[in-house]
Amino acid sequence: MSSTLKQFKARAFARPGVKQAYEALEDEFAFLDEVLKARAEAGLTQAEVAERVGTTQSAIARLESAAPKHSPSIATLQKYAKALGYRVQIRLVKNERRLTARSSGRAVKAALRRSA
Repeated sequence: MSSTLKQFKARAFARPGVKQAYEALEDEFAFLDEVLKARAEAGLTQAEVAERVGTTQSAIARLESAAPKHSPSIATLQKYAKALGYRVQIRLVKNERRLTARSSGRAVKAALRRSA
């Protein structure tokens, strides 16, 4: 990382709330990094992936961006992955913060009420 970027991050993280907001996006950026690495490994351009998926280059660009208004469906991600010779694997990973049995039971009951 260049010293200019390090300096920028240090100044930005000193501002209230910036570091928390940055860390809140960690999973999303990790996923985007995986997507971009997969396409680079496949040696394909966005236009080539778009042709294989049956969409436009701009749609692939949106999928590969961190644009908050765009959230691709699992089906779209599966088509993208297949075009690169990959498959999508989705897992639920427990947060490091543990829920107590009592609080997790309330959360389950609330979710069930909402879905009924």
